[in-house]
Amino acid sequence: MNTTKTIQSALISVFSKEGLEPIVRQLNSQNVTLYSTGGTEDFIKNLGIPVIPVEDVTSYPSILGGRVKTLHPKVFGGILNRQDNESDVQQMQEFNIPQIDLVIVDLYPFEKTVASGASEADIIEKIDIGGISLIRAAAKNFKDTVIVSSVDQYALLLDLITTQNGATTLENRKLLATKAFHVSSHYDGAIFNYFNTDETIYKESIADGQVLRYGENPHQKGFFFGDFEAMFKKVHGKELSYNNLLDVDAAVNLINEFKNDGPTFAILKHNNACGLATRKTIGEAYNAALACDPTSAFGGVLISNTKIDVATATEINKLFCEVVIAPEYDEEAKTILEEKKNRIILIQNTVELPNKQVRTCLNGLLIQERNNITDNKEALKTVTVTTPTEQEIQDLIFASKICKNTKSNTIVFAKNGTLISSGTGQTSRVDALLQAIEKANNFGFDLHGASMASDAFFPFPDCVELAKKAGITAVIQPGGSIKDELSINYCNENKLAMVFTGTRHFKH
Repeated sequence: MNTTKTIQSALISVFSKEGLEPIVRQLNSQNVTLYSTGGTEDFIKNLGIPVIPVEDVTSYPSILGGRVKTLHPKVFGGILNRQDNESDVQQMQEFNIPQIDLVIVDLYPFEKTVASGASEADIIEKIDIGGISLIRAAAKNFKDTVIVSSVDQYALLLDLITTQNGATTLENRKLLATKAFHVSSHYDGAIFNYFNTDETIYKESIADGQVLRYGENPHQKGFFFGDFEAMFKKVHGKELSYNNLLDVDAAVNLINEFKNDGPTFAILKHNNACGLATRKTIGEAYNAALACDPTSAFGGVLISNTKIDVATATEINKLFCEVVIAPEYDEEAKTILEEKKNRIILIQNTVELPNKQVRTCLNGLLIQERNNITDNKEALKTVTVTTPTEQEIQDLIFASKICKNTKSNTIVFAKNGTLISSGTGQTSRVDALLQAIEKANNFGFDLHGASMASDAFFPFPDCVELAKKAGITAVIQPGGSIKDELSINYCNENKLAMVFTGTRHFKH
């Protein structure tokens, strides 16, 4: 059975006319009968090409201000009829329904209208009814009908009808039908999400996915679904990998905590900060961040909250690192960083991140609100006799910001606007504390006078006891344990300052 079909008639009803002219001219050159409506009909007429108004087929005018144009049995019969079904063929003849072989639709721009901040009335008018119905009808009948459902597919159609002289294969039509159902489902999802207020219902559709080299490991396939170009301008380097993207995500979330602070530089490895410092200049901040853990910094992701200058770029260039991120660069600084062929250089744009965080879990999804609380001075409640000094308060908040963005269980030590060390992802808080102490000692840091942050409360006083012996003088934690008094009493007896925030910052 021959499944190749030659296009002899086409219905064209589109919002965007960009790229349409060569298609119309090609169809006309192949003697295809054209049907159209409204603005599209005028567009075709202005090209000097014959077009039949849909009203001439339906014997019914466009009504309700253009809301109803194509919704008629003679239109949908022409699209949905099965050409190998005897009954359908007879009814086509009986009711004088013209065959429609090709449907070209480009829907009203609903998402763009919402994003523009338009009024609700304008948004409602951009809910396409006729277009979406035409798409679904033609896609359903892909055995006989070609559907082009978006301006993005104009080039594909033009190539098909030009190289195949107006003919399409079943494979061609099924591919276009698949694209059509993607367009229609994405469109309906966007409309639903505009109206939806029920947080227990979740629908998400991302139009374009990016194939990555692989996933976490070379034997795993990997894909990214999102608008990377809205967040970053990539100016140099190789393609980002799955793991690069996870590290970049962690880096962005971390540096956002310091967006209103002085020059701050962070170095991350495997989603955790291994170096972070705030200084008077970004160069000083970078050098201090690197000194936190120069071993882990090798192959890391670097991010700045301000412009990277030539002096800083010169220092960075001495380090092997995967990714460098900043809101801007001096031109010469960018040239220096580009000396390493594969180093990825990103300019970070100001983009609001989604408020919902989604991850797979078992046979479904876990969804939660983003942790948008950043501990600040106003949130602190001193629970000990000893009160923290102004410098300690600054370091406590500094450490808390890092702690919030570090894998639980975690303990973070900070001193004079510098990350000294951290214990990350441990199964007990004591282990996290001991890891942080050992790491600080290994890199020669003096913990005397340092501040400590914990992502959750202390169930026993063992952590503050170990911290005191290591030299810690101030502690920040959420509080909330039924045994909080044990830790408070130890701090009072040993002149440690401790503040509660009331907010836990687990990161699993």
